[in-house]
Amino acid sequence: MNFSDLFTSVQAWIFEVIVQPLVFQIGLGEFVEDAFHGVEWFLMGVCELLVLYMVLRPLEALIPVHKITDRSARWNDFIYTALHRLGIFSVAIFLLLDPLLDSLTAELHLQGLNPFNLENIWPTMLDYPVLLFCIYLLVLDFFDYWYHRAEHQFNWWWALHSLHHSQRNMNLWSDNRNHLFDDILRDIYMGLIAIAIGVQPGQYVTLVVVSRMLQSLQHANVRIHFGRIGEYLLVSPRYHRTHHAIGVGHETHGKGSIGGHNFAVLFPIWDVLFGSALFLQEYSMTGIRDQLVAPEGRSRDYGRGFFSQQWLGIKRLFGRDGPEEQARPHQETR
Repeated sequence: MNFSDLFTSVQAWIFEVIVQPLVFQIGLGEFVEDAFHGVEWFLMGVCELLVLYMVLRPLEALIPVHKITDRSARWNDFIYTALHRLGIFSVAIFLLLDPLLDSLTAELHLQGLNPFNLENIWPTMLDYPVLLFCIYLLVLDFFDYWYHRAEHQFNWWWALHSLHHSQRNMNLWSDNRNHLFDDILRDIYMGLIAIAIGVQPGQYVTLVVVSRMLQSLQHANVRIHFGRIGEYLLVSPRYHRTHHAIGVGHETHGKGSIGGHNFAVLFPIWDVLFGSALFLQEYSMTGIRDQLVAPEGRSRDYGRGFFSQQWLGIKRLFGRDGPEEQARPHQETR
């Protein structure tokens, strides 16, 4: 039995023995097909976590950029990753949006309008599934670049996204250290783009998994780069570490400004084309400037645990973390 057969067998067993009876028990039988896709998503997440731990964790031990000084912060990042990878947020939103957009498309057809679909540009593209997959990945990454850049451009959005940048001990689990509200916004945005260009649910799952695995590598605490040419082709841990660098990664015009460099999610070409690329040779220390010791010896608190981080993100969003609330005596993590 190969891996695909084993995966399918396990998925069918979990669905038939656990999930399907539960769905009917709570009166949600109309969502039974979506529940089946949810089991697939859950198992894909389990496989992701295992692969990441078996591949990236040894590399972090062999060629680390820095010594982990706050192991509890790394465990907290793992909680984010487990919730994100084992959950069904992305696919659930995709499956919710799909029928809504189908209805909208039908209405537009009645009005004589044909919505854009990537496959309409080149109908024979369906004969080349690998090429089609790569094109979808490239298009989605283009829109993801602009979403990421917007997170750094608007104060309210940075108030949420700054949680992601507040990790001083960046590691393989740090990719999913995000505010849940920001994650929901991104999943809706990416789901809409994917449906609009013709991505099918099965394709979307694979596209998301490939992207997430690469992003976990980017955040890993490893001294890895892709060489003079490779750095322009795929975002490396060193390239993305510059994006997380104190000051450089989140300030374009000096202290206190917003912006930064290296917003590309997968392909640096977008940074090169739109003037946000910065190719540094060193592996920078990560974090946000206002976490550092201020002249008065105080720094902004981004929280240590999951719930405090989410709550402080909401307070930043509404401007309620003023100096008297946001500041605390600065202590180096040990």
